[in-house]
Amino acid sequence: MATTDRYPRQATTLALAHALSAAERGLAVLPLSRTKLPALRSPHRDDPTAPPCHGECGRPGHGVYDATTDPVRIRALFAAAPWATGYGIACGLPPHHLIGVDLDTKSGADSSAALRELALRHLFTIPPTVVVLTPSGGRHLWLTGPPDVVVPNSAGRLAPGIDIRGAGGYLVGPGSRTAHGVYATAPGTAHLAPAPCPRALLRLLLPPPRTHHPAPPAAGGAHGRGLVQFVLAAHEGQRNTRLFWAACRAYEDGIGPELSDALVAAAVHTGLTEREARATVTSAERLTIHRS
Repeated sequence: MATTDRYPRQATTLALAHALSAAERGLAVLPLSRTKLPALRSPHRDDPTAPPCHGECGRPGHGVYDATTDPVRIRALFAAAPWATGYGIACGLPPHHLIGVDLDTKSGADSSAALRELALRHLFTIPPTVVVLTPSGGRHLWLTGPPDVVVPNSAGRLAPGIDIRGAGGYLVGPGSRTAHGVYATAPGTAHLAPAPCPRALLRLLLPPPRTHHPAPPAAGGAHGRGLVQFVLAAHEGQRNTRLFWAACRAYEDGIGPELSDALVAAAVHTGLTEREARATVTSAERLTIHRS
């Protein structure tokens, strides 16, 4: 039993050491379990009425939003997750604005050949950069993006077997141990800095321009318009909170069903995704139903 207990402690100690080393390079990290998922569970998991939270509550357990370069905070996160055997590196954050190109082998497709074909067709080359070898035989290519460009996550959109880790995503860091093996930096690349993403490839990673759809007129007269304006005035860090409050008021006043689309459109305008906004409005609806 002593030997069995010692191994997780050693794996956690190694993962923490690698995570602290990555943080010294300006990479924000978080602890991962052997399943490659965030090691800390959400503090809101037992509250179905809780609005989406990205760490505004101040507690750990918010996945990639826990990622940090602060060594004191990193040690605290690993102390709270002594079962962690790896670490994740958050993508899209300054100073590197990391973009991960995940060349997978599980789909049966030759993802490396698909990337070479894309490079030939769109006239770009992948510069020398950090390459991480995965236990399944795949590769992670580390690239950097411009600070004013948000690269979304995608799976197979670029080509079969090629997944992209962008804003809101993370890469398993080298030195992490998972249920399938250890992630390791490819020989000759550990000393490299992540290379800038070629412009032609960056264009492929960005979604097509969105068609503008005007927001539907707000229901509920002046009161409804006031709630929509309240959401539109939200700044980063308060968007979910304002949307949740406004949606609760709308459902309490009987105009929730008619006003929900306008509230969602207002929240999307402030920077939330439509999925996040609709989840928040749904949470508000459930809460008011339970209160009534």
